[in-house]
Amino acid sequence: MEDRSQTRRDFMKMMSMGAMAALSLGSLSCTRAQVEAFLQKHFREMTEAEKKEAIRRLEETYFRKYGKKFHISTQPADTAVLWGYGLDLSRCIGCRRCVYACVKENNQSRSNPQLQWIRVVRLKDGSLINLENTEHYYNPEKVPEPGFQYMPVQCQHCENPPCVRVCPVHATWKEPDGIVVVDYNWCIGCRYCMAACPYKGRVFNWGQPNIPPEELNTEVHYLGNRPRMKNVVEKCTFCIQRVRNGRYPACVEACPTGARKFGNLLDPDSEIRYIIENKRVFRLKEDLNTEPKFYYFFSA
Repeated sequence: MEDRSQTRRDFMKMMSMGAMAALSLGSLSCTRAQVEAFLQKHFREMTEAEKKEAIRRLEETYFRKYGKKFHISTQPADTAVLWGYGLDLSRCIGCRRCVYACVKENNQSRSNPQLQWIRVVRLKDGSLINLENTEHYYNPEKVPEPGFQYMPVQCQHCENPPCVRVCPVHATWKEPDGIVVVDYNWCIGCRYCMAACPYKGRVFNWGQPNIPPEELNTEVHYLGNRPRMKNVVEKCTFCIQRVRNGRYPACVEACPTGARKFGNLLDPDSEIRYIIENKRVFRLKEDLNTEPKFYYFFSA
């Protein structure tokens, strides 16, 4: 069997030698910060001192780029927590306020194109069992529309995430609290994870992210909403920067109808546990054995 960790070290060694060779030949296109970022190892494998140095360098980079001081959290997962999400389809009105709250909270590119981690699809009444006929780009003057239902879809934070299995450089993994994350400095942009995800839960930065400085959220997490770069894959993290500080994801707070629920699956008194135990819930594409921690239900 292939030794994958050895392969990763070999990969980094090869790329490091290539970068150093380029510098020794007088390449002036790379700054020192860019070289250090390139050589940055997988965040999970770094020592605490190396992590602090990486955070310091990133904060300096963001300050130079945006003229604002960022606070980058590295708060780890609480082992007594397993996050789960509930979505009441009988309450969703398709207004997409969750989408735009997510874009604002998580520093997603605003234009050319705007990246969105949440898709809200429209279905005709009675067609829920056939998701192949959904509409992604509906645009009525008013919602909800008679005769239609709406279903938000985002990263399902699977217990058996296929995106993690296919990543050739281990840039994505599942945290102890169930959140599937991406190390953007480690991602090589191959998009294998996008092809493997059956929920279309990931998006690719084709261009340099465009975020007006006045709209930046400077409270970020290393594995969450810190500004990303071109040619990396990004996705919903359940707002890791919020939930590990006792707050709800931005989409939960923004929903005007209370359709979105969030909580600790390990807590028998949590709302998410009540929903699972007392409502008729379903998960998307159960036959794939990905075991999403995203539960859809109808309260009415």
